[in-house]
Amino acid sequence: MAQNLKVVTAGQMAALEQAEAGVGVSTDTLMEQAGLAVAQALRERMGGIAGVPVLVLAGPGNNGADGLVAARHLRRWGAEVAVYLAAGWPAQPKPDNKLAAKVAAAGRYDIPLQSPDTDPDFSILSDWLDNSRLILDAVLGTGRSRPLAGTIREVMRRVNLRRERQPRPLLAALDLPTGLDSDSGIVDDACPAADFTLALAFPKVGLLTFPGAEKVGELQVLDIGLPAGLGERDIPLELLTADWAADQPPPRPLNAHKGTFGHALIVAGSRPYVGAAVLAAGAAARAGAGLVTLAAPQSVYLRAAALRPEIIHLPLPEDAAGRVQPAAAAVIRAALPRYSSMAVGSGLGQSAGVTEFIHRLLLTPPCPPLPTVVDADGLNCLAQIADWPQRRGTPLVLTPHPGEMATLTGLTTAAIQQDRIAIARRYAAEWGAVVVLKGAYTAIAEPGRQPPAGMVRLSPFANPALATGGTGDVLTGIIAGLLAQGLDGFAAASGGVYRHGAAAAKLPSGGLLAGDLLAAI
Repeated sequence: MAQNLKVVTAGQMAALEQAEAGVGVSTDTLMEQAGLAVAQALRERMGGIAGVPVLVLAGPGNNGADGLVAARHLRRWGAEVAVYLAAGWPAQPKPDNKLAAKVAAAGRYDIPLQSPDTDPDFSILSDWLDNSRLILDAVLGTGRSRPLAGTIREVMRRVNLRRERQPRPLLAALDLPTGLDSDSGIVDDACPAADFTLALAFPKVGLLTFPGAEKVGELQVLDIGLPAGLGERDIPLELLTADWAADQPPPRPLNAHKGTFGHALIVAGSRPYVGAAVLAAGAAARAGAGLVTLAAPQSVYLRAAALRPEIIHLPLPEDAAGRVQPAAAAVIRAALPRYSSMAVGSGLGQSAGVTEFIHRLLLTPPCPPLPTVVDADGLNCLAQIADWPQRRGTPLVLTPHPGEMATLTGLTTAAIQQDRIAIARRYAAEWGAVVVLKGAYTAIAEPGRQPPAGMVRLSPFANPALATGGTGDVLTGIIAGLLAQGLDGFAAASGGVYRHGAAAAKLPSGGLLAGDLLAAI
């Protein structure tokens, strides 16, 4: 079965490299493999590299050495390559001085090399920047988290100035844009914004964490030939992949009938929010549920039935404002044996009566064993019930956006956004529920396992087109549809997040409507 892609910290990457050395893979071998992979990726990006003016900015450590290897291969393939050693000329060669050895190897290919030592006024650098079509930022990688200073800061400042003028050269970052912290995503104010970043072996956490993610451009992960099975399986963070997502839905046999693929119950809607109910129910059907029933207040049912004829309806008693009454919980509970999954919350509205409805439906013994997605107003109602995690008996998938997560936890939205991965992991463990913390690079945390062991999966999508009303209702429906087909909560949430993001990626980024996602799922 296809696997997701591990996402690593600097320490985890260093441990993997040490493990590789333990099985006979030297640092020099890794550098050669990494530099070749980078050069191949650049050649492919440019549609051929012969005759292309390329400037490689090399730093003082392994990242710079990788860049020098890439420069050598690009020169061998006909590129017009120059190398600028941003931190100055390396010390005289010693047996363990990898950078000096790579500088010497580049020199044998007649690659021009300069540094602030030989270019004190940076005039050569300025000329090279002006004449380059492609710049490779190989200055600093995972080993550096301090603010940029000295000649490195000046070099990156000049890169930024050059990128403000047309024709604008492409900027590729090797592993990380210089000035981006690989673990926190914090960026130095001189950190350049890359057009694309070529991550070596695994993406680093900072590449998928804001504000650093804004500097990454398109992220491409390169295979640099690391031996498999050296400890990466124990890393509790991974990036969802298309191959993994494609493996998740259960098979659809030729002799299947609608009951084969489960029956999703969508508890949603109020008089002002009919659309939320329709979107969630439609998404559950598009995700492959064989049957979908919408349980909604009577006035919602009358309008929704005309909008989505494929959906079965379970009308619920409503209050004067068109919101569900607490007594509706008994109506739903009586019907639960016929359903395979449930989603609760989209467009329900907020009132004391809706909160009591949620209390009776999800938290009053005997709690229904049905796997259940809780979103939107359902989450806000849970937050009003002080001991809800202890009373929870239903297997839950919670899908809060940062504001709803703040309401549930008592934290500020800013604190949640500062460390989304840790927050999702912590509360999934505390609540015993799958937590889907929505936003750019949505984080999905498995329930029950205490940090730091609990697995978190990240969406590969950060799409501002999804910042529009109703898209969260579509995600809720997708997850409910996958749960109905028998996936466990963590798999359904992960697969749902991927499908949701992939559907949006197919559509124009401006003016996307939530309903546009349904046909693209």
